[in-house]
Amino acid sequence: MSVPLLNKMQLNGYEIVRVNSGPWRVCTKDDRLASFSSREQALAYAATLPGYKARPRPTP
Repeated sequence: MSVPLLNKMQLNGYEIVRVNSGPWRVCTKDDRLASFSSREQALAYAATLPGYKARPRPTP
């Protein structure tokens, strides 16, 4: 049985995540924005996005 390997970093409030040997994903808490084959591409994409700050949902 193999153990899953997780690589995770943050840039401008976005998470850049890779599980096992899969693609690098740029995500927020709720959404996956894009997937890339290299870490450099994912970091470059996250660097071009505006800074992300989670906002609380308004209560009705």
